[in-house]
Amino acid sequence: MKNFNLTHRIVMAPMARMRSYGNIPQPRVALYYCQRTTPGGLLISEATGVSETAMAYQNMPGIWRKEQIEAWKPIVDAVHSHGGIFFCQLWHAGRVSHQDCQPNGESPVSSTDKPFADDPSNEFTPPRRLRTDEIPTIINDFRLAARNATEAGFDGVEMHGAHGLSPFADYMESGDTDPKRLELYMAKSLNRFEILYCHMIEPRMKTVSEIFECRESLTPMRNAFNGTFIVAGGYTREDGNKAVAEGRTDFVAYGRLFLANPDLPKRFELNAPLNK
Repeated sequence: MKNFNLTHRIVMAPMARMRSYGNIPQPRVALYYCQRTTPGGLLISEATGVSETAMAYQNMPGIWRKEQIEAWKPIVDAVHSHGGIFFCQLWHAGRVSHQDCQPNGESPVSSTDKPFADDPSNEFTPPRRLRTDEIPTIINDFRLAARNATEAGFDGVEMHGAHGLSPFADYMESGDTDPKRLELYMAKSLNRFEILYCHMIEPRMKTVSEIFECRESLTPMRNAFNGTFIVAGGYTREDGNKAVAEGRTDFVAYGRLFLANPDLPKRFELNAPLNK
């Protein structure tokens, strides 16, 4: 992966843990990541907020304050001491938030002021549509967060788009009317900036938890993108191997299996049983 020499094709996917009290990652997080680190293996951090307005839920980590940077440093150092390569996933949750998670109890900011149509438990607060003149502030939040991640020692950053920017997903009412054209447009757009890798959710994961049989494919996007390609979405050892063997991806990211099996690469290597 350009300057990174990886020893296997198994990636730890970003997973929200919500144990960063006060939006500051706790020392115990180092153990969590180290347990899942292998020499030459790529880990992607849990979603990390770029500002006060970026938070979706309580107790998620951030990287916009000095104390957050300092809290991440020993965690990153611990992963590096075990030979791992560690990227920080930066995000802004947009309208997937509640006013209790926002500064001064304000409404979440988004590209729209439309509330979620299906929110019977009022989990999310109707958003405020961002003004055009406010957009540079959000961009600057990401720029500063990327600098902060570098200061904390991360090897790189991943820009979070999650299920909304994975072309075929319809999570949180974010589906697109023409995903096939969208995936090619995205790939070609990313090529202009020499992005290191593209990490996409498979079309079969149209929701968060279930796999659906479908004919859609990320292969056209993979072929159009010039960098390293990573897929995720309910993979097993067998279909992960198949995806690599058929040239549909360079790496496969695992979430739930990595959560239940900290030594997942070793278990895959030995074809050992997995924890549920």
